[in-house]
Amino acid sequence: MSVVIKVDNLSKKFKDFTAVNNLSFTVNKGDVYGFLGQNGAGKSTTIRMLLTLIKPTTGNITIFEKNLQTNRKKILQQTGAVIEKPDLYKYLSAYDNLSIFAKMSGIKSTKLLLMNQLEMVGLAQRAKDKVETFSQGMKQRLGIAVALVHNPDLIILDEPTNGLDPQGITDIRNLILSLSKDRGKTVVVSSHLLSEIELVANRMIIIHNGRKMVEGNVAELLDPSKALIQLQTTDDIFAQQQLQQTKWIQFLQPNTTKLQLVMPKNEVPQLITDLVSKHVQLLSISPMHALENYFLSLTNNPTTHVESAAN
Repeated sequence: MSVVIKVDNLSKKFKDFTAVNNLSFTVNKGDVYGFLGQNGAGKSTTIRMLLTLIKPTTGNITIFEKNLQTNRKKILQQTGAVIEKPDLYKYLSAYDNLSIFAKMSGIKSTKLLLMNQLEMVGLAQRAKDKVETFSQGMKQRLGIAVALVHNPDLIILDEPTNGLDPQGITDIRNLILSLSKDRGKTVVVSSHLLSEIELVANRMIIIHNGRKMVEGNVAELLDPSKALIQLQTTDDIFAQQQLQQTKWIQFLQPNTTKLQLVMPKNEVPQLITDLVSKHVQLLSISPMHALENYFLSLTNNPTTHVESAAN
């Protein structure tokens, strides 16, 4: 499996502030690679370094097996990106926007090519409509069409679902999946929402305060056998005593203020049955991925630092 992006010990400092701190990760050919972190974690700074918009303080970036600093032009010719909201000419049509950006990229476009691009992002029927009449989700899809006009192998999308309604989020999600599965593109997509990354990515990294916390395959990091189950009862002390007399004791999380178990999700119905049989009165049961709980805990425990998981 060939590596498309290889980042080694990347750091970026702005005076006394370290935005990215000794960050290393790899993106393989064909990946939808999720770049996950809370707002301010260093995602956008890293992406801007990947696109040569800002220079690293230290570290090395290799893309398509070429050093980014010495092969900038060749690499960017194979790369498309949408950073935050796309810059579009709102008084021109979708087709005219795409045509202008194609010319700016040095692409000899035809009407068929441009219409195919608009069809790919679901905007062929609105080709002649002015961009000012588009929803934010439609503008985002047109921005992606612009980023794809030169048929790049690598697509980088920074928070592509920000500010979109549920339909717009679904449209972008489906487009990302189509780019990977149907067109063989390598896609890097950043987000602050684990649920969004889970639905599109096959590999992911979580960063916090500019540092890598965990990296690996999404299916393994979000293993349903490691679901975190949080219980609320009328008497948690009594409930814990009852659980300690059953097989569930092996899943109980020690030294927590809440009643929690890490266990296979498909065993939750049996857990409920056993609790009821022992006269434990359940108020609520909240299952979530163990990684989801970990991710949510990062802002409350910034000293936590885990390196690479299953790569």
